[in-house]
Amino acid sequence: MSQYRPVAERVRDYLPVELRMRDDEMTRELKRCQDCGIPFCHAAGCPLANVVPEINIDALNGHWDSALARLTLTSPFPEFTSRVCPALCEGSCVQGLDSLPVPARQVEYEVVERGFASGLIRPRRDLPWLDLKVGIVGSGPSGLAAAWKLRHAGARVTVYEKDAKPGGFLRYGIPDFKLEKSVVDRRLDLMRAEGVRFVTSVEAGLDISAKFLKQRHHVLILALGSRRKRDLLIPGRELGGVFMATDYLSAQNRVVGGEIPSPPPEMDAFGKRVVVVGGGDTGSDCVGTAWRQGATEVWQIEIMPKPPEVRAPGNPWPQWPRILRTTSSHQEGGERRWSVETTEFLPQEGWPQRLGGLRCQEVERVPGDGKPPSPVPGTEFVIKADLAFLALGFVGPVLGTMATPQNFAPDKFGRIGPGLYAAGDAVTGPSLVVRAIASGLRTAETVISDHLGSVRTGAAA
Repeated sequence: MSQYRPVAERVRDYLPVELRMRDDEMTRELKRCQDCGIPFCHAAGCPLANVVPEINIDALNGHWDSALARLTLTSPFPEFTSRVCPALCEGSCVQGLDSLPVPARQVEYEVVERGFASGLIRPRRDLPWLDLKVGIVGSGPSGLAAAWKLRHAGARVTVYEKDAKPGGFLRYGIPDFKLEKSVVDRRLDLMRAEGVRFVTSVEAGLDISAKFLKQRHHVLILALGSRRKRDLLIPGRELGGVFMATDYLSAQNRVVGGEIPSPPPEMDAFGKRVVVVGGGDTGSDCVGTAWRQGATEVWQIEIMPKPPEVRAPGNPWPQWPRILRTTSSHQEGGERRWSVETTEFLPQEGWPQRLGGLRCQEVERVPGDGKPPSPVPGTEFVIKADLAFLALGFVGPVLGTMATPQNFAPDKFGRIGPGLYAAGDAVTGPSLVVRAIASGLRTAETVISDHLGSVRTGAAA
């Protein structure tokens, strides 16, 4: 359903690749939504419980202001989710039983962007100021969602971010061709105008102590994300040219954002052969970034089997369809292979400290036995490469001195201990932006329930 700018054009820049739907296409899809019997999209699909059918009815009738009002009842940042969410709601769309689902994500994009363009989305100047000081460590989607909810409830919120600019994974982990950072900055400006304070280039627990933060705030929320990267500790891992995928993406985002003039030379894919190890979205983002930097060859390999083209019998509607997905980056070129394990990073001939290739082998997995995949004899092969990016997922939060694994045990409401809470991937494990936002809102609601019943109104901060 998504349409993109021509490949030859878009690989030369970092501007958004997706095109907006034409009005006639939008009307046709909104009418299809009205043929639904019992909608599953908001209850079974959306982590934020957006009332998709009602939003779509308003949009169909041209009531874009009403559609925006309904959308923002449940979703604080639809401009983010309408760009980067995999649209879980569409996976449970009734129309998707026998045809393509209604493109709810693209409708959401139209609703929120028309809202900004018409001036309907603007700072709230009437928010109360209560005597509740909340510190939030981390400015990714969950930290921002918690900050938004708590400020609207009257709390005095300060967000601490170790990087130079707020946004966390939204800013440094997602390429601009999927989420342009002017969209992030537009929301941050709104939050500042409403009274949220952002303190950047400060690492909590290092530049300022956990004790100081606890003394300064009544409530502390750890929205640290899940940033401990899964590594691939095989022979040759120490070779120059082997990097973590998120370090690569972050470097290029800093270039686009003007923080650094150019990518580190050792990570620049210009004129190089690139292999991305890991088949998920982060790996796909590396593929798109490598082409834009001028790579000559790009591979993406994945240890899991190739997903089916259509739902398997054990994956019925309205479950999320576990099927093959081809992203805009994949459409830009390169080679994809599944059921491939990397066994060794090989040195470059004449340059023993530099990467020259990856030794790989095919593997097979017996469905349902719970065992790791087994090598297939006689299938070993070598991919020549100058750069390898490891996109293998994450294994948990980097706690530093803010907490220890022994005392970091938030419950389902985000509570850790008196005055101490957590939100986002630090609680749920690595997941989606939309789920991180939902977790941030849920933790904020817990704080409101625990603290705001007894606080008093004060002067503006």
